[in-house]
Amino acid sequence: MSDTQLIKDKLDIVTLIGEYVQLKPAGINHKGLCPFHHEKSPSFMVNRERQSWHCFGCQKGGDAFSFVQEIEGLEFREALQFLAARAGVTLTDTRQSGAETSQKSRLKDIMAEAARFYHNVLTRLPAAEPAQAYLQGRGVTAVTIDEWQTGFIPDQWDLLTKYLLQKGYAIDDMVATGLTIQRDSADRASGRGFYDRFRGRVMFPIWDVHDTVVGFTGRVLVETEHSGGKYVNTPQSPLYDKSRVVFGLNKAKAAIRSEGAMIMVEGQMDVIACHQAGMKNVVATSGTALTEFQIQLLKRYANTLLIAFDADAAGQQAAERGIDLARAAGLAVKVIRLAEGAGKDPDEALKKNPEAWWAAVKGASDIMEWYLARALSKDLADPREQQTAVNYVLGKIAVIPYAVERDHWLRELSGRIGVDIAVLRENLKEVRKATQAATPSARPVAPTAPAPTPKAAPNRFTQVLERLLVLWCRYPQLATKFFAQSAQSVSREKSVIASLALSTPALAPLYEAMQTQYTATSGVSIAALRESFYANAAGGENIIDVLLMKGELDFFGLGEAEVNTEAANIIRYLVEDWSRTRRVEVAFALAQAEKAGDTAKVQALLQELQII
Repeated sequence: MSDTQLIKDKLDIVTLIGEYVQLKPAGINHKGLCPFHHEKSPSFMVNRERQSWHCFGCQKGGDAFSFVQEIEGLEFREALQFLAARAGVTLTDTRQSGAETSQKSRLKDIMAEAARFYHNVLTRLPAAEPAQAYLQGRGVTAVTIDEWQTGFIPDQWDLLTKYLLQKGYAIDDMVATGLTIQRDSADRASGRGFYDRFRGRVMFPIWDVHDTVVGFTGRVLVETEHSGGKYVNTPQSPLYDKSRVVFGLNKAKAAIRSEGAMIMVEGQMDVIACHQAGMKNVVATSGTALTEFQIQLLKRYANTLLIAFDADAAGQQAAERGIDLARAAGLAVKVIRLAEGAGKDPDEALKKNPEAWWAAVKGASDIMEWYLARALSKDLADPREQQTAVNYVLGKIAVIPYAVERDHWLRELSGRIGVDIAVLRENLKEVRKATQAATPSARPVAPTAPAPTPKAAPNRFTQVLERLLVLWCRYPQLATKFFAQSAQSVSREKSVIASLALSTPALAPLYEAMQTQYTATSGVSIAALRESFYANAAGGENIIDVLLMKGELDFFGLGEAEVNTEAANIIRYLVEDWSRTRRVEVAFALAQAEKAGDTAKVQALLQELQII
């Protein structure tokens, strides 16, 4: 048995996907809101028996491997290792030996070893007593130190580098992680000429969402003119990209799903302090404004984002750029504002008065309220000042992807400044055009996952015909009855349905397979067809699985009489609507043929018109 099949047999796909999506039973399926695009009505279905999932909104689907690849941003090999670890399966086809392990895997091992080293230095060596005193002074408990694997490195040039060399790690890999720096003249064989990036610092590991250490932040213990800054971060590396990492998300994601909201703070100590105080849905960016990748990552877990603003103006402006991206992606954004004197940040507030921080979170207000208050706090007696303020607010309204919400804030703005809403609507159009022309990346877009390639919307025949095949897959006796009646006489229904089905590329193979199976066996077996489609598939989804899940969504709970009536109504609609459409087409072609004097074509079209 292959590794992939063994993993599938041991994993429960409903439990796996249930960690990312809130699922509810729906017949033999489970359904919920799709994690890959914004929707209000659930169109995401998971089937335990078939070990498959599909969204009827964005049309994504597949098995456990494709789900993990999509939602975690993994290559297949990484998804295989990820699911193998969950299923307790030892991979037999690793295609990797110790010497051939990919660079990325080697760097991960080095980072994990460095984190253990830093943590052991902090918790076990006398040289770390000043660092322990510093953390105690910040209110960090021993439990929290262990949980966050906080560490320390003394102010020595190459303590970590020597340790890693003794462990057998290659110097080039150590440099690639950013932990080790190479001097101009260095001897790789001996390790001379290399030194530690972090020295004399309290060390905070940075994890990705999969609990892998990808970087560090080092907080200097004693600042000097040669310290290089209070905080130093791991540089860009094959493992660490600060624009793609959200600090603390690996520890916060379960609480974020449970709470339905995430709290974004500025610093890593703020995150740690909040978690220590019992507020577990708190994360931070790594010293950057929110990026598009981080927003898409956060959207996997919740659609509400609470942000604690930096007090200074520069910090607020930087935050605004990320906030606009988050709002354009469909996230509901709220602002947390600490009361005067409560503390400059969450960490300080939790030390001074924890209740003040909890109250501030509970009282978070919509970001548009903050924008309105900020813009309208100035003296707007001068019409130019008023226009500047209005344009600022309209720029924020323009980002909102929902028309009803945009209209709500237009009305709020209109009421507060006494300008007719019709004037503001016209002004908004101009602002949106200017925004789109100036900054395409910040253009307001609906929060849906973009399709890989543009596709024409299915016409009504395709949609209704698919509904018929959904019924036939769910109730194969209906298909058997249809083909049995058609075999007895060439009916108009048979002619129309066959013509529509065979001219629809997505559905033609299934229709032909059903017809062939009936001819051979006098019946239609969906189970046999499903196995046949899997055997001949070149990867991707089995169309029968997709239609079966859609049947669960659309026809769950219908009785036999209702099913028969639905099938008859669909066939009647297809025949009548096709006939109406065809009559118009024939009439047009007839006029063209008469105009061209094509007698033979005129006669053929007249005969077809009589039959229709």
